[in-house]
Formats: sequence, structure tokens, C-alpha cells
Amino acid sequence: MANNVTEHKHGGLKQLPATAICGNDITSSCLYVSALAIIYSGRWAPVALLFVAGVLFLFRSIYAEVVGALPLNGGAYNALLNTTSKFRASVAACLTILSYMATAVISASEAMHYVHTLLHTLPIVYATIGLLSVFMILSIIGITESARVAVIIFIFHLASLTFLMIMGLFYLATQGIGLDILITNMQTPTPGGLRTALFFGFAASLLGISGFESSANFVEEQAENVFPKTLRNMWVAVSIFNPGMAMLALALVPIAAVHNHEEALLAYMGQLAGGGWLSTFISVDAALVLSGAVLTSFVGVNGLVRRMTLDRCLPQFFLKTNRRGTTHRIIISFFILCVSILLITQGELKALAGVYTISFLAVMALFAFGNILLKIKRAGLPRPHPGYLFLSPLLLCLPV
Repeated sequence: MANNVTEHKHGGLKQLPATAICGNDITSSCLYVSALAIIYSGRWAPVALLFVAGVLFLFRSIYAEVVGALPLNGGAYNALLNTTSKFRASVAACLTILSYMATAVISASEAMHYVHTLLHTLPIVYATIGLLSVFMILSIIGITESARVAVIIFIFHLASLTFLMIMGLFYLATQGIGLDILITNMQTPTPGGLRTALFFGFAASLLGISGFESSANFVEEQAENVFPKTLRNMWVAVSIFNPGMAMLALALVPIAAVHNHEEALLAYMGQLAGGGWLSTFISVDAALVLSGAVLTSFVGVNGLVRRMTLDRCLPQFFLKTNRRGTTHRIIISFFILCVSILLITQGELKALAGVYTISFLAVMALFAFGNILLKIKRAGLPRPHPGYLFLSPLLLCLPV
């Protein structure tokens, strides 16, 4: 069991860049989670998404408590390392790395699919490799430069979502047909009833909080007291945009037609609300923010693998730094793994999406489990942000 948890030097990332790095991942979820929630829970989609926002609010307390007590990179791996054994902690680390690999490949591929709707001659697989290589180079240059790019993408994405909601509401107010669609959707019965709809809708909507765990994997690069603020900011964004977009979709698109536009529902909503130019604008935003999610994966996995290497769970080979002070071997190795997965699957990423779902939810559950062990085995550790004892056992019951 690791004992040295007090030696920690804070990095220089302030609230906005730290939030942007992980926020691009979690806020990009509205591009697909609204459609998923509607497909699985119909008219109850906004309620399911609000339930997920409630769960995320509880996870804020758990993450703030654990990382406040153990302010080191690694997330669930670090929590279990200081309460169990290296082997058990390494299992959590492997699941986290799998989640990051899947996130990087799926996000890069989906970004290129959005670009392909604008440039039909674009070779998606090669373009995906090119995008991965761009963010590999950016990560090697350094986290400060990466953060600047992340901030630009993050601000543009939030502005785009806000603009889409305003245009959608304006369209409903001026055309007078949105209320009819909304009433029809709200009167459409959900197969299986309310309980089934909420259960499956809640389970599908949990993908809307992917990326929340990323901030804990580069906490050492953040300035003092920034980490809990990143958790708060991500929660606020998810609580506003995910249910809001689902509600707007129910007002613009019949439930039966949502499945036909599952891969680009927001772009279709832009088409309805503002025409082709707004659809193109949302597609550009989608490509950018999904690219930002790729950057989140590189930053997160770099912090995690470096922490594992320092703990001698991985070869010291990975600790070699370049003249800019970045561990480039970790970043290049992660890029090679991502490209290999992309080539093996030939761009057909449904199986990888399943791996991503299981690994992400398992990492969240293991973090809650690590919090329970921390309360029992390391009760003497100071906790700047103490949580509540009942939360971790409650959140272990999430549908995986």
C-alpha cells in the first residue's frame, strides 16, 4: 500500500483551461446522448438525463473527497493503490486506459464523419489517423499549449450549443408548429411503461457523463483548489445542455424520426431551426469538440501512465522526457495503440463502443469503491472536501 501521499506540487493550469481539457469530452456527449435517451426512454428522456445529472452531483462529492485526500494523478488507480494492492489498482488503471483508447478512436472517427458530411471525398480512416497524429504532436509540445487549444474549442462549443437552443426556441415561437410536435411526442406511449423507460434511458444516458473522470488524471498539472471547480463546471454544463437539448429535440423532431438521425441529431435540429447554414455550423462545432475529446484522452492517459511508471507498475522507459519536459514516449505509445485499434476494426467501431461503455462505467464504480476503502483504511488522512458515507455504496448500484 502506498503511504507517501503528502508530497505534491501543484501545476499552473487555472480553472478555465483545466475545465476545458476535460470539459470538451463531457460536453461533446450532448451530440449523441440526446438521441440515445430519446430512443430508449421516449418522452421521458429529459427526466432520465436529469437523473444522470443528479448522480453526477453526488459523484462530485466522492471525487473531491478522494482527490483532496490523495492529490496525485491516477484517479481510480490512485484511490485503490492507497487502499488495496498494486494488482487491484492496476486493474482500474487498465480499464481507464481502455476507456481513453476507445474515447480517442471513437471521438476522432466521429469527428471525421462530421467533416465527411461537408467534404464527401474525405477518406475517413486516414483522416482519423491524421487527427490522432495532430493531437499527439500537440500533447508532446506541452500541456500549456494543449490547454490553449482546448479553451478555444470549449468556448466555441458552449457558444454553439447556446446559439442552437436560441435558434430552436425562436423557430418554435415564430413558426407555431413546434408545440404540436411536442404535444404529440408527450402523448406517445413508451414501450414497457415508465419504469422500463427510465431504467434503460438512465443507463444509456450515463454515457453523457463520460469525461468526468479525466480531471482526476491530471490533477497534478492543475493549480491549487482548481480540481473541485472543474467538477462543478462540468456538472453545470451537463445539467443544462443534455436535458435541454433532449427537450428541444422533442419539440422539433417526432420520436419516430429520431432513430433516422441518431448519428447527427443536433445537426438535423439545426437544419430544421435555421436551415443548411446552421446545420453546417453545428457539424463544424461537432468536429471541433470531438477533436477536443481526443486531446482529453492524450492528457489523461499521459498523467495516469506517468503515475503508474513512478509507482514501478510500468517500465521506467516511459519516464524519458524531451527538452520541453513532456513524457513523449507515453504519448507516442498511446498513439500507436489507438491507430492499431482503428486499423484492426477498419473504422467499424461498434464493438469498441461496447468496450468503452463497460470500461468507463467500471472506472466510475471502482472510484466509488475506492472511496469506501479510503474511509475505512485511511480514515486519518486529511480531507479538504469531506463527502458523505452513504454516497459511495449507493453509486456502486449504477446499471453497468
